[in-house]
Amino acid sequence: MGKWMLIGVCAALFLAAAALLLRAHRLHDRLDRLIADAIRGDFHPTQYDESRISRTEQKMAQFLSASSLSRAALDQDRARIQSLISDISHQTRTPIANILLYTSLLCEEPLTPEAHDLASQASAQAEKLRFLVQSLVMASHLETGVVQVHPVRAPLRGLLDSLLASFHSAAQDKNIALTASETDSTAYFDPKWTAEAIGNLIDNAIKYTLAGGAVRLSVQEFSMFCAVTVADTGPGIPEAEQAKIFARFYRSPQVAALPGVGIGLYLTREILQAQGGYVKVCSVPGQGAKFSAYLPKEPYLRKLP
Repeated sequence: MGKWMLIGVCAALFLAAAALLLRAHRLHDRLDRLIADAIRGDFHPTQYDESRISRTEQKMAQFLSASSLSRAALDQDRARIQSLISDISHQTRTPIANILLYTSLLCEEPLTPEAHDLASQASAQAEKLRFLVQSLVMASHLETGVVQVHPVRAPLRGLLDSLLASFHSAAQDKNIALTASETDSTAYFDPKWTAEAIGNLIDNAIKYTLAGGAVRLSVQEFSMFCAVTVADTGPGIPEAEQAKIFARFYRSPQVAALPGVGIGLYLTREILQAQGGYVKVCSVPGQGAKFSAYLPKEPYLRKLP
């Protein structure tokens, strides 16, 4: 009798465990479907009762609804900012061009030295304003996704040759040796926008390097990235400022007197991040600076914002 009772108890326990296991399995499947629906953006509560899983569904629905409203409001704010910047760009383009034209004509007139100096300063400030507006529009387009990068596998030698040709005159005017190492490396990058990003690094290197100095481009391969490094013999960057220089409009006090608005490095970072890369700086004051643009060696699947 005791033997059969024990077998009955074991069978009951086995059936109870199987029932619990089946229930847990169904619960797991249901939660898995809930999460999959939430990821796709089409989550809706399927049951309305007092069970814990139903209450969880209701809470998830409330959370996703609030997140959706917040996302919509954020998208609207971005669209308004984008529209505002585009309007500013459109409305200021002609006045700035006219100011540059008039100051150029004025500088050709027989003016006193003082008047000629004032006209030259007005022209320089107008050019600075033109550059600032263009940079703001570019930054806005990158941030809001209006500008899309299209990375392709391409040799870095062609990119370096193009950059050398673009900045040859600027380097020659300052008697700066601009050179590049040989490379047969390839990476995935958007040729136009990557040239813009690395061009900002070269422009800064030439700007902050004294006459007679040198700027050198080189390429180093890693397991997942190729690094295009722009090394200069300029004054270098203090360690305390190296985390700040990629912020929009930041300018180091030691170069405040030189031309610039402090947006080039910010644009470089945004362009590289948009195609799965990043930028890094290594510098010691008095020993120049090295800026490295890391480009992915494999296609980058961009995450949705």
